[in-house]
Amino acid sequence: MFSLRTAVDAHTAKQMNPVVLAFVGDAVYSLYVREKLCLSAGVGTGELQRLSVRFVSAHGQNEQLERIRPMFTAEEEEIFRRGRNAKKGTRSKSATVAEYNRSTGFEAVLGFLYITGQIGRIDELLYAAEKAEEERKEE
Repeated sequence: MFSLRTAVDAHTAKQMNPVVLAFVGDAVYSLYVREKLCLSAGVGTGELQRLSVRFVSAHGQNEQLERIRPMFTAEEEEIFRRGRNAKKGTRSKSATVAEYNRSTGFEAVLGFLYITGQIGRIDELLYAAEKAEEERKEE
C-alpha cells in the first residue's frame, strides 16, 4: 500500500541535511497553525492568511522557540543546532540573520520529529508553546 507518511529511524533522519528537515518542519508547522486558526477563528481565508503569517514567520517561530527550547531533549537540541548553523540557500527579507537561523533550527526539529514519526512529541511541544503564550497574555 502506498503511504505518504512513512517514519524513518532517528539514525537515518540525523543523516539528512538539516535544511531538508527544516523544509519538512516548515510544512508541519504551517499546517499546525492553519488547523488551529481554522478551528478557532470564524473568519474568511484572507484574514486566516493574515493571522497565520504572525506565527509562520521567522519572528513568530523565534517566539515559539523561546517557549519550548527548555523542553528540548539532548537529541532535539542537537538537531536545532545543526539546523541553526546550516548553510542556507536563501535569506529572509523581513528577519534578522539570527532570527532566520534560529527559525531554521526550530523547523529542523519539527521536521526531524515528523519524519521519525514522533507526532505526539510535536503536539506536546506546540501545545506547551500555546499555553505559555496564553499565560503571557493574561499577565
